[in-house]
Amino acid sequence: MPLRILFVDDEPNIRLTLPAILRHKGFDVTVAATVSEALQAIGSQKFDGLIADLNIGQPGDGFTVVSAMRRTQPGCVNFILTGYPAFETALQAIRDQVADYHVKPADIGKLIESLTAKINSPRIAHSIKAQPLASFLRVCANEIVKRALAGMKNDPRLSKLPLSDRERTDHIPEMMAEIVKQLESEHPDEPTRATLKAGAKHGEVRKQQGYSDLMLVDDTRVLDSTIYAVVQENLLQIELSTLVPDLSRLNDSLETHLQESLRAFNSHKVA
Repeated sequence: MPLRILFVDDEPNIRLTLPAILRHKGFDVTVAATVSEALQAIGSQKFDGLIADLNIGQPGDGFTVVSAMRRTQPGCVNFILTGYPAFETALQAIRDQVADYHVKPADIGKLIESLTAKINSPRIAHSIKAQPLASFLRVCANEIVKRALAGMKNDPRLSKLPLSDRERTDHIPEMMAEIVKQLESEHPDEPTRATLKAGAKHGEVRKQQGYSDLMLVDDTRVLDSTIYAVVQENLLQIELSTLVPDLSRLNDSLETHLQESLRAFNSHKVA
């Protein structure tokens, strides 16, 4: 019986060519163009292997498909296709979740060789229990601070101020703690007093440090992009059923923090 493969990619040309080659090599291939089509196939058919593009419509969608496959069919061997060779670093963090990855345009010979070998000799799946976004952010707080610091130092405006590492990131742990508390509260859509207070304090401190209002916006933008990058690289560790509303609340919290920072910034007088 031929090995059954689910191939997921939003590029029409690839969906026409690569599955045809795989079929010619003896694989039974089902093709999906969207995440919803892939999820429907996963729920209705049995597969030996999954080949998913990293970005199916939206960045990181491939991880959503891989996560669904792992939960529904843990014996399936999962592969990621990506147009970004540097993505290898991100895959190291989830190496127990994805069997292999191939950079577009994929070397067909190597892809088929890897696909056949790994399906016939599958690794033992090391499952990672998915956790809510709030719990994930708490665990990854230090990594977020570290990467946000690097982003601030690389930012054209923020890097001009001669601040210490601690001065640049001193507000982030408190800010992250308040975001986590808000996400876990009974009313996650309502900013807490502590969140508002932390935002105001941040604005006052940045005023004293010589920031401009544009730099204050840059500050939040760097932190926002850092959080989203860390989340995207670890999607398989996060509870996907609540991820979208939690990300929306996270974004609202960051906006509220920025608004309070700007309000305090513009009203605070430097001695």
